[in-house]
Amino acid sequence: MPAEVDPGLATLSDQLILATVLLYVFAMIGYALDLAFGRPRARARAEAVPALAAVGGGAAPESASGTDASEGDARRTAPSAWALWAGPAGVVLSWLGWAANLGSILTRGLAVDRWPWGNMYEFVVAMCLAAVSAFLFMQLRYRIRFLGAFVMVTAALGLGFAVRYLHVQAGPVVPALNSYWVAIHVSAAIIASGLFIVAGVSGVLYLVRKDTAVRLPSRQDLERVAHRAIVIGFPIWTFAVIAGALWADKAWGRYWGWDPKEIWAFITWIAYAAYLHARATAGWKGRAAMIVQLVAFACLLFNLVGVNIFLGGLHSYAEVPG
Repeated sequence: MPAEVDPGLATLSDQLILATVLLYVFAMIGYALDLAFGRPRARARAEAVPALAAVGGGAAPESASGTDASEGDARRTAPSAWALWAGPAGVVLSWLGWAANLGSILTRGLAVDRWPWGNMYEFVVAMCLAAVSAFLFMQLRYRIRFLGAFVMVTAALGLGFAVRYLHVQAGPVVPALNSYWVAIHVSAAIIASGLFIVAGVSGVLYLVRKDTAVRLPSRQDLERVAHRAIVIGFPIWTFAVIAGALWADKAWGRYWGWDPKEIWAFITWIAYAAYLHARATAGWKGRAAMIVQLVAFACLLFNLVGVNIFLGGLHSYAEVPG
């Protein structure tokens, strides 16, 4: 390990990543139990709608036997006490995992005294944090806890992939990455990618969801979450592309050089722009819109991971282990 690296902080960072994976997995289990054994979403939504039959009078009162039967059905379908706590426990574990994920990034950066996303391992770790952050902070405003199990398993798998196949020892980076543009360009790309991951998870779930799956979120809810995430993430990705061009001019003396990373970043931008344009002008919604945004999501994943692994270019300094 290079002399300028703090081995204690580097080791702590690796340990925090393992703790993050475990916490995300336990959070996923909590969300899954909430979906499987909690109150079905269709029934909860129906109970939330106020009864309108009595408006204007004329509503016939229920018979005593009918009332007793309804109460008996409610008791039989009511979730167990432990099931009611599974969802909130998943939220708490998600925040604990988020804190551990953030701690691993901070300790990695302090260990090497630089911005902690100078290689593919560090970038994927930060991207998983951004995806969980997008979900948790959107959950504070919107009721999207139903998406927790799917976001958590995606983050856990992403971190597992990073630890297993992308991990490199903490160390210095090439001179091209010792720039304040890392904090501008790469940070924007990470934040936008996290939002796009939430949209991508919603899109996949939308396509595989069966009409009879009453415990899963409705397709309308999934489409709404995906659209909101993309509406927020698209301008951030646009800024990341522009910042990358400005950094390229400063580093290499040109704004655009047909480098594979530049090309696929622009293709990704076009794909998400096509999704937003189709919804705004042609009125595309539902399955067609979800397919378009999943194509854009595939472009994003290839740009973030595939280009660095399979293609060369000026961005091939990402230190992917051989």
